[in-house]
Amino acid sequence: MGAMTTLPRSRPLTRGDLDAMPDDGHRYELIDGVLIVSPAPVPHHQMVLAKLHLALAAAVEGTGLLVLFAPLDVVLSEDTVVEPDLLVAARSDFGPRDLPLPPLLAVEVRSPSTWRVDRFLKHARYAAGGIASYWIVDPEAPSITAWRLTEDGSYEEIVHAVGDEPFNADEPVSVTIIPSQLTDDWSP
Repeated sequence: MGAMTTLPRSRPLTRGDLDAMPDDGHRYELIDGVLIVSPAPVPHHQMVLAKLHLALAAAVEGTGLLVLFAPLDVVLSEDTVVEPDLLVAARSDFGPRDLPLPPLLAVEVRSPSTWRVDRFLKHARYAAGGIASYWIVDPEAPSITAWRLTEDGSYEEIVHAVGDEPFNADEPVSVTIIPSQLTDDWSP
């Protein structure tokens, strides 16, 4: 049995509390002081994520941007530390242990256990945290939906591609992805 962690009950959690969480294969994130715990992703999720990483890594080549997988802390505030499945940020923005600034792009791959958090809670918090672009990839549809941060601090949907439709993005990098190709060789 893993180590037990006692959390404070009378106040919102902070980055310091998150640092005390056990390394037990779960993903621990804070959103406005509330602990969000997710199980380790399944192989299909990781395959889709790997294909996205390859496409985005090729697109950022030579730009000074990095594409990185979770787990990697993105510190949006003292009480909000998230781990997008994939992120794109300037190489110069990274600190020694985390990304202390909003990334240019956060990507979440939809899974049954996290889709509500990704679509509603993270959607709102990523916008409030100043993340310029947010994508949700749904391997089951398959589809990709992209939002862009507006001047008023909310997200507007800019692209939704399903199946064999091309998903074309210009920000933060120019890339074309066919959603069905993210899952075309998956057989459980």
